[in-house]
Amino acid sequence: MFGFGRPQPTSAEKIAAIENELKVVAEMHSRMIKVCSAKCLDKTYREGELSKGEAVCLDRCAAKFFEAHQIISDQLQKEGAARGFGGGM
Repeated sequence: MFGFGRPQPTSAEKIAAIENELKVVAEMHSRMIKVCSAKCLDKTYREGELSKGEAVCLDRCAAKFFEAHQIISDQLQKEGAARGFGGGM
């Protein structure tokens, strides 16, 4: 209704946008698992459970990964909006 001269996205475009967002989140999750596991987990697998140090490291690594992802995502959205590619779902 308030598209400000822009056509509203169709259902197919909305579905494609959601599918793309899910793909980005899945890729980010895979990268986070790979990076944080390599950084935090002992490669000798001496115990079946995570040690306290490993658990804390994984928690911090994941938090930093999500924070960085959010900062980058926000910046890309600002740049897209400034260029007229604002997300109007």
